[in-house]
Amino acid sequence: MSERKVRVRFAPSPTGPLHIGGVRTALYNYLFARKNGGDFILRIEDTDSQRFVPGAEEYIIESLKWCGIKIDEGVSVGGPHAPYRQSERKEIYLKYALELVEKGWAYYAFDTAEELDKIRKEYETAGKTFAYNYEVREKLATSLALPQEEVARRLKDSNHWVIRFKMPENEEVSMNDMVRGNVTVNTSTLDDKVLYKAIDQLPTYHLANIVDDHLMEISHVIRGEEWLPSLPLHILLYRAFGWSDTQPEFAHLPLLLKPDGKGKLSKRDGDKLGFPVFPLYWVSPAGETARGYREDGYFPEAFINMLALLGWNPGTEQEIFSMDELIKLFSIEHVGKSGARFNPEKARWFNAQHLKAKNNKELAEIYLPILKEHNIECPLEKAEKICGLIKERATFVTDFWGLSSFFFIAPENYDEKAVKKFWKNDNPKYVAKIGELLAQTDDFSATVTEPIIHEWITENELPMGQVMNSFRLAIVGASMGPSMFDIIEIIGKEETLKRIANASEKLG
Repeated sequence: MSERKVRVRFAPSPTGPLHIGGVRTALYNYLFARKNGGDFILRIEDTDSQRFVPGAEEYIIESLKWCGIKIDEGVSVGGPHAPYRQSERKEIYLKYALELVEKGWAYYAFDTAEELDKIRKEYETAGKTFAYNYEVREKLATSLALPQEEVARRLKDSNHWVIRFKMPENEEVSMNDMVRGNVTVNTSTLDDKVLYKAIDQLPTYHLANIVDDHLMEISHVIRGEEWLPSLPLHILLYRAFGWSDTQPEFAHLPLLLKPDGKGKLSKRDGDKLGFPVFPLYWVSPAGETARGYREDGYFPEAFINMLALLGWNPGTEQEIFSMDELIKLFSIEHVGKSGARFNPEKARWFNAQHLKAKNNKELAEIYLPILKEHNIECPLEKAEKICGLIKERATFVTDFWGLSSFFFIAPENYDEKAVKKFWKNDNPKYVAKIGELLAQTDDFSATVTEPIIHEWITENELPMGQVMNSFRLAIVGASMGPSMFDIIEIIGKEETLKRIANASEKLG
């Protein structure tokens, strides 16, 4: 088993936008594959035609691309096991379903939906719960109960039949899960799942995913906790086909929980609490929209960093990781069993950390188009300097305009609270004096202007905070922003003196 090449698959259904829980499953598969020199395969499980949503498959592919999760094989890139859409593989599955019938591991069932509803209601009336299992399968319209000729006639005359798995009676199935350890289930607690439906000539998830995983040589199945109850059936299907020796190892990931920890994180939680639960902005065919992390201003590496730590921990205090670092450190052994609570504030924190770590040139290139929207042309070098001064205070690049507009536009209005607090007593006179001192200075670099002004304030025993905040108010219009001397270096001598004059005139 250990000598097999690692091959993992992410196999979403195109039933809508990809939830961040699905992205995390894809990410863990990808990290595991890369760590072990293996392949990451994208398979689209679109056998449920009733729930198919146009555009969902494209959305899945674009989401993975934005996240930096590279597909080695599968939908959109091809590969030796094509096709990778289950709807394009449907001829394959009947052969395998019939093989199980021949081996005695499955049987035909002819009950209609109405007949089954009637039986369920009878059970409810008697205070019991109906399960299609070993107790009833030989009393219903199945190939286990009907004469052979009748079975042959029904198969020939109608397509209202399914193939069900024949779950063994009272057998302990022992399974190893890489996250949860050994799990044992008694088969008498399980029902006979439908594997194939003749009416639409399509397999159910259970049959299709086992057959595809086998044919695509999948070595490890890393999927959500919601599939854990299906594991006994899947293990038995491998046995029934005679594939136990090559069956994959399984890992079932913990749920992503709501911020309050009560229940699974859903789209409605994001709508209600004001954060995205999808990687990208989504517009449904009906015109419904949902926010996306990309459009909300998150960096893909921050989004991935945040998701990686929801359910996995590196065993150290480190929290900020690049994709390469995650690949190097990732292991299934460090994935937790219990649900991981989503924290929208922590998501914002991750983005702020990744923003601070970026070089100023990269940030400036993102910021320049924002400046253009405000009809401002700015040299790259100047934008770089500004980004370096404000990035410590930002969470998103979209915050940059609010943090730096005063570099480009002189204040028209002044913050009332700051005016009341600082523009009083002799402070306006001191600001005018600063203007006089700066007027005599030709070199406007911060290293020159700062000592001149600080020395004058100190020599005259003036309150540094009061004077400097009054000066800031005149230049910025509020008591915010980076170092005053960095600001005036960028806006220049002429603009600085003009703003001091304006403040004196407008504020008196």
